[in-house]
Amino acid sequence: MMTGITFANGQEREIVLFPNGAPNETKSYVEADNTSGPKLSGATVNRMTGVSSPMMTIYKADLPIRGNKTVIVAPGGGYNILAYDLEGIEVCKMLNENGINAVLLKYRVPRREGRAKHEAALEDIQRAISILRCKADEFGVNPEEIGVMGFSAGAHLSVMASTLYGKRGYIAIDECDSVSVRPDFCALIYPAYLSGSDFKLASDVVPTVDTPPTFIAQAQDDKYFIDSSIFYYYALKELGVPTTMHLYPSGGHGYGLRDTGNQVNSWTGRLVEWIGSL
Repeated sequence: MMTGITFANGQEREIVLFPNGAPNETKSYVEADNTSGPKLSGATVNRMTGVSSPMMTIYKADLPIRGNKTVIVAPGGGYNILAYDLEGIEVCKMLNENGINAVLLKYRVPRREGRAKHEAALEDIQRAISILRCKADEFGVNPEEIGVMGFSAGAHLSVMASTLYGKRGYIAIDECDSVSVRPDFCALIYPAYLSGSDFKLASDVVPTVDTPPTFIAQAQDDKYFIDSSIFYYYALKELGVPTTMHLYPSGGHGYGLRDTGNQVNSWTGRLVEWIGSL
């Protein structure tokens, strides 16, 4: 029986991903929230850091749309913090309102010394997929309709999960680690770190013909990360992977769901349509 399961309010269910401690950890961290930074659309942003016990919180939709689809949501934050409400809680509630199950991933941050920026987080998202797929009947989800969705660094993590699923990043700990960790679909909102310095994909981004169908939302004036979306879209197009990209003229980076007065704020409607069409 799975250990480390508790219950939150309503239809939320919190699950510790590694009940006996996260793998490959050599240092202890103190988890902390910080809402004293810049506000967005007049509201604070919960910037969480020091995460050493990764968790996922399941938000079940009252009336799931076709296929009983579930989306694992990975907030961004440069692999140093998690924009936990802006790109997490608020997104999960939006998905629920549109008939889509959501799972908020609280993955390990900050970056672990001596490891690639995404390595610890990739272990966490792979474990989340494993538990969801293994315990699908218990959670009331479809094991063949589990996707990943990320913002900025969380989108990079979603790409890693969508391209490096052939090898689990940690030693199996129970029966759930015998199932596939390949996501069934992937959504990327202003993804970061996908482009290299010589007008091509970053060296750690290697999609294949088996990369899952992908949705991308991007603002053209996101000057640091616009190439991430364009290069990744082109690579998937060349491989024949079904890919949808919405490129908006303005909006910048890091807006989440909040109304910034830009056309890019309509990306949520396009995402819901895309998920429903899969």
